[in-house]
Amino acid sequence: MSEKQIKKMIAGTFLEMADALETGEFGKKPVIGIAAEGSEHGMENIYEGARLAEKRGCKTVVIEGEDVHKKMEQMLDSGEIDAAVTMHYPFPIGVSTVGRVVTPGKGKEMYLATTTGTSSTDRVEGMVKNAIYGIIAAKASGVAEPTVGIANIDGARQCEKALIALKDNGYDIRFAESARADGGVVMRGNDLLTASSDVMVMDPLTGNLMMKLFSAFTTGGSYEATGYGYGPGIGEGYDRIIMIISRASGAPVIAGAAEYAAQLVKNNVFAVAKAEFEKVNKAGFKDILAGLKTGKKGGAEAAPAEVKAPPKEPCTSQIPGIEVMDLEDAVSALWGAGIYAESGMGCTGPIVMMSDANKEKAVEILTKAGYIK
Repeated sequence: MSEKQIKKMIAGTFLEMADALETGEFGKKPVIGIAAEGSEHGMENIYEGARLAEKRGCKTVVIEGEDVHKKMEQMLDSGEIDAAVTMHYPFPIGVSTVGRVVTPGKGKEMYLATTTGTSSTDRVEGMVKNAIYGIIAAKASGVAEPTVGIANIDGARQCEKALIALKDNGYDIRFAESARADGGVVMRGNDLLTASSDVMVMDPLTGNLMMKLFSAFTTGGSYEATGYGYGPGIGEGYDRIIMIISRASGAPVIAGAAEYAAQLVKNNVFAVAKAEFEKVNKAGFKDILAGLKTGKKGGAEAAPAEVKAPPKEPCTSQIPGIEVMDLEDAVSALWGAGIYAESGMGCTGPIVMMSDANKEKAVEILTKAGYIK
Protein backbone atom coordinates (compact mmCIF):
# COMPACT_ATOMS: atom_id res chain seq x y z
CA MET A 1 0.00 0.00 0.00
CA SER A 2 1.39 3.40 -0.98
CA GLU A 3 1.88 6.31 1.43
CA LYS A 4 -0.90 8.20 -0.36
CA GLN A 5 -3.34 5.29 0.10
CA ILE A 6 -2.44 4.97 3.79
CA LYS A 7 -3.06 8.70 4.34
CA LYS A 8 -6.39 8.46 2.52
CA MET A 9 -7.43 5.48 4.67
CA ILE A 10 -6.45 7.29 7.89
CA ALA A 11 -8.33 10.43 6.81
CA GLY A 12 -11.41 8.34 6.04
CA THR A 13 -11.21 6.70 9.47
CA PHE A 14 -11.05 10.08 11.22
CA LEU A 15 -14.02 11.35 9.20
CA GLU A 16 -16.06 8.29 10.20
CA MET A 17 -15.09 8.86 13.85
CA ALA A 18 -16.16 12.52 13.60
CA ASP A 19 -19.50 11.51 12.08
CA ALA A 20 -20.02 8.94 14.81
CA LEU A 21 -19.33 11.48 17.57
CA GLU A 22 -21.73 13.94 15.94
CA THR A 23 -24.58 11.49 15.29
CA GLY A 24 -24.03 8.98 18.08
CA GLU A 25 -23.96 6.17 15.49
CA PHE A 26 -20.77 4.13 15.53
CA GLY A 27 -19.60 1.80 12.79
CA LYS A 28 -19.25 2.11 9.04
CA LYS A 29 -22.02 4.03 7.32
CA PRO A 30 -23.86 2.09 4.62
CA VAL A 31 -23.00 3.33 1.13
CA ILE A 32 -26.06 3.82 -1.07
CA GLY A 33 -25.64 3.96 -4.84
CA ILE A 34 -28.09 6.12 -6.79
CA ALA A 35 -28.39 5.19 -10.46
CA ALA A 36 -28.45 8.26 -12.70
CA GLU A 37 -31.03 7.33 -15.31
CA GLY A 38 -33.98 8.90 -17.06
CA SER A 39 -35.45 11.25 -14.43
CA GLU A 40 -38.28 13.35 -15.84
CA HIS A 41 -36.90 16.20 -13.72
CA GLY A 42 -33.34 16.09 -15.07
CA MET A 43 -29.96 15.10 -13.69
CA GLU A 44 -29.91 17.95 -11.18
CA ASN A 45 -32.90 16.32 -9.46
CA ILE A 46 -30.83 13.16 -8.89
CA TYR A 47 -27.86 15.13 -7.55
CA GLU A 48 -30.18 17.12 -5.28
CA GLY A 49 -31.67 13.86 -3.99
CA ALA A 50 -28.15 12.62 -3.17
CA ARG A 51 -27.35 15.89 -1.38
CA LEU A 52 -30.55 15.68 0.68
CA ALA A 53 -29.73 12.08 1.59
CA GLU A 54 -26.26 13.15 2.76
CA LYS A 55 -27.86 15.82 4.96
CA ARG A 56 -30.00 13.08 6.52
CA GLY A 57 -26.88 11.11 7.43
CA CYS A 58 -26.64 8.77 4.43
CA LYS A 59 -23.48 8.15 2.47
CA THR A 60 -24.30 8.17 -1.25
CA VAL A 61 -22.60 7.74 -4.59
CA VAL A 62 -24.22 8.63 -7.92
CA ILE A 63 -23.73 5.88 -10.51
CA GLU A 64 -23.36 7.20 -14.06
CA GLY A 65 -22.30 6.04 -17.52
CA GLU A 66 -23.51 3.48 -20.02
CA ASP A 67 -25.28 0.31 -18.87
CA VAL A 68 -25.86 1.81 -15.46
CA HIS A 69 -27.70 -1.28 -14.15
CA LYS A 70 -24.77 -3.56 -14.96
CA LYS A 71 -22.42 -1.19 -13.17
CA MET A 72 -24.84 -0.98 -10.24
CA GLU A 73 -25.00 -4.77 -9.94
CA GLN A 74 -21.20 -5.06 -10.07
CA MET A 75 -20.85 -2.47 -7.31
CA LEU A 76 -23.42 -4.29 -5.18
CA ASP A 77 -21.83 -7.69 -5.68
CA SER A 78 -18.32 -6.38 -4.97
CA GLY A 79 -19.42 -4.61 -1.80
CA GLU A 80 -18.48 -1.18 -3.14
CA ILE A 81 -22.05 -0.12 -2.31
CA ASP A 82 -24.39 -1.73 0.21
CA ALA A 83 -27.67 -0.89 -1.52
CA ALA A 84 -28.87 0.83 -4.67
CA VAL A 85 -31.66 3.19 -5.69
CA THR A 86 -32.86 2.98 -9.29
CA MET A 87 -35.85 4.06 -11.39
CA HIS A 88 -36.71 0.64 -12.76
CA TYR A 89 -35.36 -2.89 -12.48
CA PRO A 90 -36.46 -6.29 -13.88
CA PHE A 91 -36.86 -8.31 -10.69
CA PRO A 92 -37.38 -12.06 -11.14
CA ILE A 93 -40.82 -13.53 -10.51
CA GLY A 94 -41.15 -14.13 -6.77
CA VAL A 95 -39.61 -10.77 -5.86
CA SER A 96 -41.61 -7.57 -5.41
CA THR A 97 -41.10 -4.23 -3.70
CA VAL A 98 -42.50 -2.87 -0.44
CA GLY A 99 -43.19 0.85 -0.68
CA ARG A 100 -43.22 3.21 2.27
CA VAL A 101 -45.38 6.32 2.50
CA VAL A 102 -46.43 8.98 4.98
CA THR A 103 -50.23 8.98 5.11
CA PRO A 104 -52.08 12.32 5.03
CA GLY A 105 -54.69 11.42 7.65
CA LYS A 106 -52.37 11.26 10.66
CA GLY A 107 -48.88 11.71 9.24
CA LYS A 108 -48.14 8.06 10.02
CA GLU A 109 -45.83 5.82 8.01
CA MET A 110 -47.30 2.83 6.22
CA TYR A 111 -45.74 0.01 4.16
CA LEU A 112 -47.48 -0.81 0.88
CA ALA A 113 -47.01 -4.51 0.13
CA THR A 114 -46.32 -4.46 -2.73
CA THR A 115 -45.76 -1.74 -5.37
CA THR A 116 -43.72 -3.21 -8.27
CA GLY A 117 -42.60 -6.69 -9.35
CA THR A 118 -44.54 -9.95 -9.20
CA SER A 119 -44.57 -12.14 -6.10
CA SER A 120 -46.56 -14.82 -7.93
CA THR A 121 -48.46 -15.24 -11.18
CA ASP A 122 -51.45 -16.27 -9.03
CA ARG A 123 -53.14 -13.15 -7.61
CA VAL A 124 -54.12 -14.44 -4.17
CA GLU A 125 -50.89 -16.35 -3.65
CA GLY A 126 -49.04 -13.15 -4.52
CA MET A 127 -50.99 -11.15 -1.95
CA VAL A 128 -50.26 -13.70 0.78
CA LYS A 129 -46.56 -13.50 -0.07
CA ASN A 130 -46.80 -9.71 -0.12
CA ALA A 131 -47.99 -9.77 3.49
CA ILE A 132 -44.80 -11.57 4.51
CA TYR A 133 -42.65 -9.25 2.40
CA GLY A 134 -44.30 -6.25 4.07
CA ILE A 135 -43.65 -7.64 7.54
CA ILE A 136 -39.99 -8.18 6.63
CA ALA A 137 -39.57 -4.63 5.30
CA ALA A 138 -41.28 -3.10 8.34
CA LYS A 139 -39.25 -5.13 10.84
CA ALA A 140 -36.00 -4.33 9.00
CA SER A 141 -36.94 -0.64 9.25
CA GLY A 142 -37.34 -0.77 13.02
CA VAL A 143 -41.04 -1.65 13.46
CA ALA A 144 -40.76 -4.46 16.00
CA GLU A 145 -44.31 -5.84 15.75
CA PRO A 146 -45.95 -4.52 12.57
CA THR A 147 -49.70 -4.82 12.23
CA VAL A 148 -51.11 -6.17 8.96
CA GLY A 149 -54.22 -5.08 7.08
CA ILE A 150 -55.52 -6.18 3.68
CA ALA A 151 -56.84 -3.60 1.20
CA ASN A 152 -60.44 -4.26 0.19
CA ILE A 153 -59.71 -5.44 -3.35
CA ASP A 154 -60.33 -8.60 -5.36
CA GLY A 155 -58.77 -11.53 -3.51
CA ALA A 156 -58.79 -9.88 -0.06
CA ARG A 157 -61.00 -12.50 1.60
CA GLN A 158 -59.02 -15.45 0.21
CA CYS A 159 -55.83 -13.74 1.37
CA GLU A 160 -57.35 -13.23 4.83
CA LYS A 161 -58.23 -16.94 5.11
CA ALA A 162 -54.68 -17.96 4.17
CA LEU A 163 -53.10 -15.57 6.69
CA ILE A 164 -55.47 -16.77 9.42
CA ALA A 165 -54.42 -20.35 8.60
CA LEU A 166 -50.78 -19.33 9.04
CA LYS A 167 -51.61 -17.74 12.39
CA ASP A 168 -53.51 -20.86 13.49
CA ASN A 169 -50.43 -22.90 12.54
CA GLY A 170 -48.26 -20.85 14.88
CA TYR A 171 -46.99 -17.95 12.75
CA ASP A 172 -46.97 -14.79 14.86
CA ILE A 173 -48.86 -12.28 12.72
CA ARG A 174 -50.60 -9.25 14.24
CA PHE A 175 -53.79 -8.34 12.42
CA ALA A 176 -54.86 -4.71 12.32
CA GLU A 177 -58.43 -3.60 12.86
CA SER A 178 -60.23 -1.28 10.46
CA ALA A 179 -61.10 2.11 11.95
CA ARG A 180 -64.58 1.82 10.41
CA ALA A 181 -67.47 0.82 12.69
CA ASP A 182 -67.64 -2.78 11.47
CA GLY A 183 -63.90 -3.35 12.01
CA GLY A 184 -62.09 -6.37 10.59
CA VAL A 185 -58.71 -6.92 8.95
CA VAL A 186 -59.99 -5.94 5.49
CA MET A 187 -59.21 -2.24 5.14
CA ARG A 188 -61.30 0.49 3.47
CA GLY A 189 -60.03 3.60 1.72
CA ASN A 190 -60.28 5.57 4.97
CA ASP A 191 -57.87 3.10 6.59
CA LEU A 192 -55.26 3.75 3.90
CA LEU A 193 -55.45 7.49 4.52
CA THR A 194 -55.00 7.09 8.27
CA ALA A 195 -52.64 4.06 8.21
CA SER A 196 -54.86 1.82 10.32
CA SER A 197 -52.22 -0.87 9.77
CA ASP A 198 -48.43 -0.66 9.53
CA VAL A 199 -48.43 -3.02 6.52
CA MET A 200 -51.15 -2.70 3.88
CA VAL A 201 -51.42 -5.78 1.65
CA MET A 202 -52.47 -5.48 -2.00
CA ASP A 203 -51.44 -6.59 -5.47
CA PRO A 204 -48.50 -4.67 -7.02
CA LEU A 205 -50.56 -2.84 -9.66
CA THR A 206 -52.87 -1.44 -6.97
CA GLY A 207 -49.83 -0.74 -4.81
CA ASN A 208 -48.14 1.13 -7.64
CA LEU A 209 -51.22 3.31 -8.06
CA MET A 210 -51.43 3.96 -4.31
CA MET A 211 -47.74 4.83 -4.21
CA LYS A 212 -48.16 7.47 -6.90
CA LEU A 213 -51.23 8.94 -5.21
CA PHE A 214 -49.61 9.15 -1.77
CA SER A 215 -46.34 10.62 -3.04
CA ALA A 216 -47.73 13.14 -5.56
CA PHE A 217 -51.23 14.13 -4.36
CA THR A 218 -49.99 17.60 -3.31
CA THR A 219 -48.29 18.39 -6.64
CA GLY A 220 -50.88 17.48 -9.25
CA GLY A 221 -49.12 14.23 -10.09
CA SER A 222 -46.10 15.26 -12.13
CA TYR A 223 -43.68 15.41 -9.18
CA GLU A 224 -43.50 12.79 -6.41
CA ALA A 225 -42.69 14.93 -3.40
CA THR A 226 -43.15 12.82 -0.26
CA GLY A 227 -42.36 9.36 1.09
CA TYR A 228 -39.62 6.81 0.62
CA GLY A 229 -40.31 5.42 -2.85
CA TYR A 230 -41.49 2.06 -4.10
CA GLY A 231 -39.14 0.18 -1.82
CA PRO A 232 -36.78 -2.80 -1.85
CA GLY A 233 -37.25 -5.98 -3.87
CA ILE A 234 -37.96 -8.76 -1.36
CA GLY A 235 -38.32 -12.49 -1.97
CA GLU A 236 -37.16 -15.74 -0.41
CA GLY A 237 -33.42 -16.08 -1.05
CA TYR A 238 -33.11 -12.71 -2.81
CA ASP A 239 -29.81 -11.12 -1.77
CA ARG A 240 -29.58 -7.60 -3.19
CA ILE A 241 -31.00 -4.40 -1.71
CA ILE A 242 -32.35 -2.62 -4.78
CA MET A 243 -34.77 0.22 -4.09
CA ILE A 244 -37.20 1.44 -6.73
CA ILE A 245 -38.21 5.03 -7.40
CA SER A 246 -39.90 6.35 -10.54
CA ARG A 247 -39.01 8.80 -13.29
CA ALA A 248 -41.44 11.22 -11.61
CA SER A 249 -39.75 10.93 -8.19
CA GLY A 250 -38.48 14.24 -6.90
CA ALA A 251 -35.35 14.84 -4.85
CA PRO A 252 -37.13 14.35 -1.48
CA VAL A 253 -38.31 10.87 -2.53
CA ILE A 254 -34.85 9.94 -3.84
CA ALA A 255 -33.42 10.97 -0.48
CA GLY A 256 -36.17 9.05 1.31
CA ALA A 257 -35.35 5.92 -0.69
CA ALA A 258 -31.67 6.22 0.27
CA GLU A 259 -32.63 6.66 3.93
CA TYR A 260 -34.95 3.60 3.73
CA ALA A 261 -32.11 1.61 2.15
CA ALA A 262 -29.63 2.62 4.87
CA GLN A 263 -32.02 1.39 7.57
CA LEU A 264 -32.38 -1.96 5.81
CA VAL A 265 -28.59 -2.32 5.65
CA LYS A 266 -28.06 -1.35 9.29
CA ASN A 267 -30.80 -3.71 10.50
CA ASN A 268 -29.60 -6.55 8.20
CA VAL A 269 -32.73 -7.09 6.12
CA PHE A 270 -31.33 -10.40 4.83
CA ALA A 271 -31.15 -11.83 8.37
CA VAL A 272 -34.65 -10.52 9.10
CA ALA A 273 -35.96 -12.12 5.89
CA LYS A 274 -34.25 -15.44 6.60
CA ALA A 275 -35.72 -15.60 10.10
CA GLU A 276 -39.21 -14.63 8.89
CA PHE A 277 -39.24 -17.20 6.08
CA GLU A 278 -38.09 -19.90 8.49
CA LYS A 279 -40.99 -19.08 10.83
CA VAL A 280 -43.60 -18.89 8.10
CA ASN A 281 -42.39 -22.06 6.38
CA LYS A 282 -42.57 -23.87 9.72
CA ALA A 283 -46.24 -22.81 9.83
CA GLY A 284 -46.99 -24.60 6.55
CA PHE A 285 -46.59 -21.61 4.23
CA LYS A 286 -45.92 -23.64 1.07
CA ASP A 287 -48.82 -26.04 1.69
CA ILE A 288 -51.19 -23.13 2.24
CA LEU A 289 -49.98 -21.45 -0.94
CA ALA A 290 -50.38 -24.68 -2.89
CA GLY A 291 -54.01 -24.81 -1.79
CA LEU A 292 -54.65 -21.35 -3.24
CA LYS A 293 -53.81 -22.21 -6.85
CA THR A 294 -56.66 -21.09 -9.03
CA GLY A 295 -55.28 -22.19 -12.39
CA LYS A 296 -54.20 -20.08 -15.35
CA LYS A 297 -56.58 -17.41 -16.62
CA GLY A 298 -54.64 -16.30 -19.70
CA GLY A 299 -56.04 -16.87 -23.15
CA ALA A 300 -52.84 -18.20 -24.71
CA GLU A 301 -52.32 -21.83 -25.61
CA ALA A 302 -50.77 -23.83 -22.80
CA ALA A 303 -47.05 -24.52 -23.08
CA PRO A 304 -45.63 -27.95 -22.24
CA ALA A 305 -46.23 -28.75 -18.57
CA GLU A 306 -42.63 -29.74 -17.82
CA VAL A 307 -39.71 -28.58 -19.93
CA LYS A 308 -36.04 -28.59 -18.93
CA ALA A 309 -34.27 -25.26 -19.20
CA PRO A 310 -31.56 -25.02 -21.88
CA PRO A 311 -28.05 -23.98 -20.74
CA LYS A 312 -28.18 -20.60 -19.02
CA GLU A 313 -26.95 -17.55 -20.92
CA PRO A 314 -27.04 -13.77 -20.37
CA CYS A 315 -30.52 -12.33 -20.96
CA THR A 316 -29.87 -8.95 -22.57
CA SER A 317 -33.13 -8.52 -24.53
CA GLN A 318 -36.71 -8.44 -23.36
CA ILE A 319 -40.21 -8.89 -24.77
CA PRO A 320 -43.08 -7.01 -23.06
CA GLY A 321 -46.82 -7.32 -23.50
CA ILE A 322 -47.36 -10.78 -21.96
CA GLU A 323 -50.14 -11.31 -19.43
CA VAL A 324 -48.68 -11.91 -15.98
CA MET A 325 -50.71 -15.13 -15.64
CA ASP A 326 -49.02 -16.48 -18.79
CA LEU A 327 -45.40 -15.63 -17.99
CA GLU A 328 -44.34 -19.07 -16.76
CA ASP A 329 -45.94 -20.78 -19.76
CA ALA A 330 -44.31 -18.33 -22.17
CA VAL A 331 -40.88 -19.09 -20.69
CA SER A 332 -41.58 -22.83 -20.93
CA ALA A 333 -42.58 -22.41 -24.59
CA LEU A 334 -39.20 -20.84 -25.34
CA TRP A 335 -37.34 -23.50 -23.36
CA GLY A 336 -39.16 -26.14 -25.39
CA ALA A 337 -37.81 -24.49 -28.54
CA GLY A 338 -34.26 -24.57 -27.16
CA ILE A 339 -34.14 -20.87 -26.19
CA TYR A 340 -32.99 -20.00 -22.69
CA ALA A 341 -35.35 -17.38 -21.20
CA GLU A 342 -36.28 -15.86 -17.86
CA SER A 343 -39.37 -14.01 -16.65
CA GLY A 344 -39.30 -10.68 -14.90
CA MET A 345 -41.04 -7.38 -14.34
CA GLY A 346 -39.95 -4.31 -16.28
CA CYS A 347 -40.94 -0.70 -15.70
CA THR A 348 -44.03 -1.11 -17.92
CA GLY A 349 -45.12 -4.57 -16.76
CA PRO A 350 -44.30 -8.29 -17.16
CA ILE A 351 -41.45 -9.24 -19.52
CA VAL A 352 -39.73 -12.34 -20.87
CA MET A 353 -35.96 -11.99 -21.21
CA MET A 354 -33.53 -13.77 -23.53
CA SER A 355 -30.25 -13.12 -25.39
CA ASP A 356 -30.08 -10.57 -28.20
CA ALA A 357 -29.34 -13.37 -30.67
CA ASN A 358 -32.55 -15.22 -29.76
CA LYS A 359 -34.96 -12.30 -29.55
CA GLU A 360 -36.27 -12.40 -33.15
CA LYS A 361 -36.95 -16.15 -32.95
CA ALA A 362 -38.53 -15.75 -29.49
CA VAL A 363 -40.93 -13.09 -30.79
CA GLU A 364 -41.93 -15.43 -33.61
CA ILE A 365 -42.58 -18.34 -31.21
CA LEU A 366 -44.53 -16.29 -28.66
CA THR A 367 -46.62 -14.61 -31.38
CA LYS A 368 -47.50 -17.94 -32.96
CA ALA A 369 -48.47 -19.36 -29.54
CA GLY A 370 -50.70 -16.37 -28.80
CA TYR A 371 -48.73 -14.90 -25.91
CA ILE A 372 -48.08 -11.62 -27.78
CA LYS A 373 -49.72 -9.96 -30.77
